[in-house]
Parts: sequence; C-alpha cells; structure tokens
Amino acid sequence: MEETVQKLLVSRKGLLAADESTKTITKRFAALGLTSTPELNKKYREMLFTTPGVENYISGVILFDESVRQDLHKILESKRIIPGIKVDEGLMSFNDTPEQVTEGLETLDVRLKEYAQMGMKFAKWRGVFKITDMYPSKVFYDENLGRMAKYAKITQENGIVPIVEPEVLLEGNHTTTRCGETMDATLKILFEKLNTEGVDLKNLIVKTSMALPGPDSGVKALPLEVANATLRALNRSVPPEVPGIVFLSGGQTSDEATNNLNEIVKLKENSPWVLTFSFSRALQNEAMETWAGKDENTANAQQVFIKRLEMVSKAAKGEL
Repeated sequence: MEETVQKLLVSRKGLLAADESTKTITKRFAALGLTSTPELNKKYREMLFTTPGVENYISGVILFDESVRQDLHKILESKRIIPGIKVDEGLMSFNDTPEQVTEGLETLDVRLKEYAQMGMKFAKWRGVFKITDMYPSKVFYDENLGRMAKYAKITQENGIVPIVEPEVLLEGNHTTTRCGETMDATLKILFEKLNTEGVDLKNLIVKTSMALPGPDSGVKALPLEVANATLRALNRSVPPEVPGIVFLSGGQTSDEATNNLNEIVKLKENSPWVLTFSFSRALQNEAMETWAGKDENTANAQQVFIKRLEMVSKAAKGEL
C-alpha cells in the first residue's frame, strides 16, 4: 500500500475520476444527444485512456465496475498508470430526510477481494453532505462517516489503499465561510471515526471539496478566497500523517477548478500533505463535447484532453 500511495502522489500528476455510474454517464451523454450503452461507454473511456502522453499527467484512474470488466484497466497498466475502483454503491435517503447515506458495506469485503485479483490497487468511497440551516445533522454525521471509516478499514485489510471522499455539496445559498466550516467539521468527525476503526492514516488518501459559496448565493468567490477558506479547513482537521489530499471539482467549470487548485497549491506554505487533483468533469467535459460520440473526432478530443491535463498539472504545482 505504501508503494501505491507514493506512486499516486508523484509530483505534477493527479488522478482522473472516470468512475461515473451508469446513471451519471447516461445523463452526461444525453446532454450531447448520445445514448449510453456499454459499447459507447467503453469507446469513450478508451479515447481518454489511449491519449498520447496521458501518463505524464495522470498517476491513477478511478474506474467504475463496468470498465474493469471491459478490461480497460489493462490500457492503464500498459502506461504504468495505477488502476483504482469506486466501491460505494450509491446513495439512499437517511431516516426519511433530505440527507443521503452511502450504501455498499455489506458486500464490500467480497467485492474488494475480486477487485484485488483483477489488479485494483486503490479504492474510493464517496459520502455527500448538504449544507442547509438544519444539515448536516449530528446523527447523520455519525452514521455516514462511520460507514466511511469501516470501508477504509476493510479496504486496508485487503491490501488496497482507501480514498475517503466526504464531499460537501456545492448546491445551496451558503457562503464560502460556511462551506469551509462544514468541511472542517466533517473531516474532524471522519478522522475520529477512522482512529476508532484503527485505520492506518499513512496509507490513506483524502478526496475533498474546495470551500466554495453556493450557486444560489449569487456570490462568485475569487481563487484567493477559495484557497484561504479551503486551507484553513484542512489545516484544522486533517492530521499530518495523511500523505495526500486530492481535490474534486464539484460542479465547477474546468477553468474555475484549475485556477482554484493553482491558488490553493501556491498558498499551501507549510501544510504537510501533497495536494493535487482528482477531477472528473473538469478534466473530461471539453474532451467529451469535442468527441461527441464520433470516431473521426477522437484525435481532436485527445488534443483537447491533453491540453487541459497540461494546465491542471501546472496548477498542481502552483505554476499557472
């Protein structure tokens, strides 16, 4: 696990989140007038993974079960990119409230054993946390973060590196400050749960949101404000033993996510962790739109993809 962590957190590189569920990729394709099928999903992801030079910017890719069974991880392995797997099984309503708890613990151990045999070196589990006047609630924190900590323990027991993703959702009318405070509270409770479960923090990676104002607030935060609020939350809540923190793009545009990452890394100062990216839409959107399901667009889409990767790689060093 230690070797996997070191390879994932190598300088200038980050993770590509290509773990869209069937429901999510269906929705994204539909916006382009495409109908998602296993064959089209495979063709799209092959376009991304076979992009010349992708291995210069991507250290690991988070896959969805469908992609692993289509042997797409073998393309990554041929480029010395580490394959990982999304292992949570989505969200369900918690106690008939708007809060949603993550499912998938019951079958996790069995599934991880199979994924380990298939060559998966790391896994990801996502939990979501809404910001409102009432939420996140204490009882929800205990349940959802308790599940995340159990996932991390079971994953390490199978020799696989866990990525824990407590995503504070962007939606709503909250301020940047409130978002940062919620991130801080969420992460503090998560690490209490991880310590209770006996999880080895040196062989774990955190995937987190950035501190952003809700889109309904009418406020657009500048990168400096986002960076300060994000780092304040992380410095208060993430122990120094954790080797790395990777950021999700969380509904930001490609340029917003890139510029905010750049500012966070520039301001990190003495923060003890490697900070880098684990973007999905912010890396893929432009390439997906260029590709549009047509084989003749593959080369152009790959050029668009590699250009965005170059920019995000520079941002991961604070060099934009």
